[in-house]
Amino acid sequence: MLFGFKETLILKNVLESGKNHLNNLIYLLLHIDQYLNVLLNNYGSKMYLIIFLILFCETGLVITPFLPGDSLLFALGALAARCNNLKIEYIILSLWLAIFCGDNTNYWIGRLFGNKILVKKIRFIKKEHLEQIQMFYKKHGAKTVVLARFVPIIRTLAPFITGIGKMKYFVFISFSFVGGGLWVTMFILGGYYFGNFPFIMHNFSFAFIGIILVSILPIFLKLLRQFFHNKKSMSGY
Repeated sequence: MLFGFKETLILKNVLESGKNHLNNLIYLLLHIDQYLNVLLNNYGSKMYLIIFLILFCETGLVITPFLPGDSLLFALGALAARCNNLKIEYIILSLWLAIFCGDNTNYWIGRLFGNKILVKKIRFIKKEHLEQIQMFYKKHGAKTVVLARFVPIIRTLAPFITGIGKMKYFVFISFSFVGGGLWVTMFILGGYYFGNFPFIMHNFSFAFIGIILVSILPIFLKLLRQFFHNKKSMSGY
């Protein structure tokens, strides 16, 4: 059974008791995909707003790359397929808007305050990682705004980096709009059409691991190509 008394109790404690249940709050945020059914049963249409805020923060706040993204969309699509109260078109449009707003926010944070933030040590932000992403953007251009949307953590840092690099706003927001729409639509429809297969329903953890592996595959392949390229260059030298 995926949902039960434990999930309902944790959710109730988090939403009603605030700071006394900080550990439960962190657990809820990290495993929000497991609680969608509980959210729907207890809060009905208000769940749209809760998911909107989670996706906005995952995209729009550079310090919250740990929030669920791919797995949340997939699970939400699966839930919509078996629940008539959820309209798939409303879900896609509202979350597309959440991502669009989040990217805008993160871009302008980077553009206005990014250099000041980089000189400070922030727990969730490593300067060397930001510099690597910035170099990647300079090398590959605006198309990386779309590609970054499909990679966990990178999609949170990417708008921030483009803001620091002062990429033209119209260029950034155009590619962000396309990338956000593709990401939301693909994962939600993936869950909608495939998330309720018996094997996936009974092995959601494995399905989510698979989603993460597929999401980071482009980075792995890029690093692998770079490794062999560097090795070949050193051999040639």
